[in-house]
Amino acid sequence: MHEQPLEGPLVGEDGEVGYRGVTACQAVGISYRQLDYWARTTLVVPSVRDASGSGTQRLYSFRDLVVLKVVKRLLDAGVSLQNIRRAIDALRSRGVDDLAEITLISDGTTVYECRSPEEVVDLLQGGQGVFGIAIGGAFKEIQGSLSHLPSEPVAQPQPIAASFQPSEGDELAARRARRRAG
Repeated sequence: MHEQPLEGPLVGEDGEVGYRGVTACQAVGISYRQLDYWARTTLVVPSVRDASGSGTQRLYSFRDLVVLKVVKRLLDAGVSLQNIRRAIDALRSRGVDDLAEITLISDGTTVYECRSPEEVVDLLQGGQGVFGIAIGGAFKEIQGSLSHLPSEPVAQPQPIAASFQPSEGDELAARRARRRAG
């Protein structure tokens, strides 16, 4: 599926916007193949609109892009996809404002969620943790990336797949009909 970006941000009636796959990839720094795989395997499913057949396109929310950025950082740090799935499942229930307050710390195997600087220090003093991801930092990075990338309104009409109805004078259709009849 090839997506054409729109010029400038477009906003729906309720003020909410969605971002196409190509825009999500550019904002997060991943390939379209990764994005497609993560959507098909339900690691990060677009919350605005999922693809529903030929001609439709996924639309990701800003929160989805933050989660995609976190997934990319965890993968880059060597955390297994299985452990990333567990961490993302725990984060799915939180709102964007809540996400910005979280720091993820990992020892490369387990991902720990910290909500305060004291929790980060306690975890590090306990000998746990090798790297951390401040989701608030990812939040700000995505905001900066999106400032020059296109978005589109959430409430957008879906393309309707036109079914081909051959005309009575269509020779190819007549041949197919004769072949099926035997």
